[in-house]
Amino acid sequence: MTMSMIRLLLIAAACCVCLGAEAQTSKNTNAFGVGERLVFDVNYGFITAGEAVMMIPAFEWVDGNQCFKVQFNVKSTPTFSFFFEVTDRYETYIDVHGIFPWRFEQHIREGKYVRDFSAMFDQRLHVAKTTEGNFPIPPNVQDILSAFYFARTLDYSKSRPGDKTMLQNFYKDKTHPLAVKYLGRQSVEVEAGTFNCIIVEPMVQDGGLFKSEGRVVLWMTDDDRKMPVKVSTKVLIGSITAELREYYGLTGPLTSKTD
Repeated sequence: MTMSMIRLLLIAAACCVCLGAEAQTSKNTNAFGVGERLVFDVNYGFITAGEAVMMIPAFEWVDGNQCFKVQFNVKSTPTFSFFFEVTDRYETYIDVHGIFPWRFEQHIREGKYVRDFSAMFDQRLHVAKTTEGNFPIPPNVQDILSAFYFARTLDYSKSRPGDKTMLQNFYKDKTHPLAVKYLGRQSVEVEAGTFNCIIVEPMVQDGGLFKSEGRVVLWMTDDDRKMPVKVSTKVLIGSITAELREYYGLTGPLTSKTD
């Protein structure tokens, strides 16, 4: 197991949960806001291998557009760092009204591997201007982090187990389609509490995004916040989970919390 798989665990969830083309026209823009901070323990079996933090520290302006500045950081624990040290940072700047990105950054430090990538999304001319070139994009395309926050604004009340829909997601140098399956609802207990949750899963296909990384399942609170509670993936060498430990600065109550 490498920490790149641990990082992929949450990033895969972030890019897989955009359910319901019809729901896209009806967004709950109060699902999250500035000041929110979510902290996860990332576990490989019984070992806590890292910590992941998703937060919205501020508003920022990008090309005249007011945005939520969103950060996603992953860091290995001191014990795990002895074998493989990781300090990864992702940033996306999400339009406060349209809930789509204008800018994306990726800064990866995993052992000796280093990658820095950025993209400016021209949502008017439909071009992604990246450090690796310019690429066409469809209207309102999402990046691998903004897609998760967009998903939190949607209404899942009419979704039924087995429903599948598609997300258009820009990653590296192209837009990837990804089918997503709605699995249902379940009560989940983590360190942060017990929550009634919505469950979704990306349907990974050969030749597609994350094709070799195993099954990924995501639990989000079944209320207006749609806060992520747990992410799990099963791979050939075992299972990796990320579970919510702490949360701060929500925009409203968690009616799904049962303790």
